[in-house]
Amino acid sequence: MCPVSELLTIGEVARRSGVASSALRFYEERGLIHSERAGSGHRRYARPVLRRIAFIVFAQRVGLTLDEIHGELERLPDDRAPTRRDWSRLSSGWTARSDERIAEL
Repeated sequence: MCPVSELLTIGEVARRSGVASSALRFYEERGLIHSERAGSGHRRYARPVLRRIAFIVFAQRVGLTLDEIHGELERLPDDRAPTRRDWSRLSSGWTARSDERIAEL
């Protein structure tokens, strides 16, 4: 659990990520991101969620489905914020898929 001062509201996450609050709730329902609930029941997100959201947006742009994105995110560590190496390892297998997408366009 993160200290309250490090948690972001859904509005702050939406503003910083450029993703609508409704999409954030949908991502959470699909298990792509996670929140903590405040005493009032409001969602609060740890700052590393912003990187996960950026990854989700990018992965969708290169053609991954939400199920594929979920599988990729499951490969990231739960006990710490992902490092550059974690993200690099995650995206390294996408070269062929990206090449196919470029060819289609």
